[in-house]
Amino acid sequence: MHPESLVRDHTIYACVMGSRAFGLATEGSDTDRRGVFLAPTPLFWRFEKPPTHVEGPAQEQFSWELERFCELALRANPNVLECLHSPHVEHVDDTGRELLALRGAFLSRQVHETFTRYALGQRKKLEADIRLHGAPRWKHAMHLLRLLMSARDVLRTGTLTIDVGDRRDPLLSVKRGEVPWPEVESWMTRLATETDEAAARTPLPPEPDRARVEDFLIRVRRASALQPDPYDELVQGVVRTRGVRQG
Repeated sequence: MHPESLVRDHTIYACVMGSRAFGLATEGSDTDRRGVFLAPTPLFWRFEKPPTHVEGPAQEQFSWELERFCELALRANPNVLECLHSPHVEHVDDTGRELLALRGAFLSRQVHETFTRYALGQRKKLEADIRLHGAPRWKHAMHLLRLLMSARDVLRTGTLTIDVGDRRDPLLSVKRGEVPWPEVESWMTRLATETDEAAARTPLPPEPDRARVEDFLIRVRRASALQPDPYDELVQGVVRTRGVRQG
């Protein structure tokens, strides 16, 4: 089965991410699309396994196979967790709605480690840009601030909200390079401190609800296994055709 057909025919959830989901879109902003597809269970019975992710078929489109998506979400991967909370859903079927209903099962105190580790890596890249070019990539600085806000807020409230709301204008000022780097740096440091403080009293559980997610995945795989296998139907059709010709 061609990878793009998995996205075309087996997507259970698709959304818009990036600036449009964060409430930071401006004229000319790209439309980043993310999705989750469910590879038919019989594909896993063969030597060649289905892909864990697929790029395309459209530009700026990326999709994960359901199991891989769940694995990353259980690890509190920022990009994956945020997909589950996009305000712009383009497609969702019954299985996708079950996945969305599990959003809370993926959230845990691991958010503190993964979000802040990712933020630290991005900050080092910005500092390297300053050393090499005299200025950071302001768009990246804006998104790092947004990520730190998101981490702090989810640790405070137990709910992940990705739209920046009334913080849009200050963040866009950073993107335009209107805020001096020392002020941006101070803002980042303050947010990192607030995130650490929020982690100390967060309502989130220590670990995600792995058993609940695994039960969902098993049920979905089992239901898929009971569906007709398109490959088997194709083979059987060829056999029947050959039988008629030989007869």
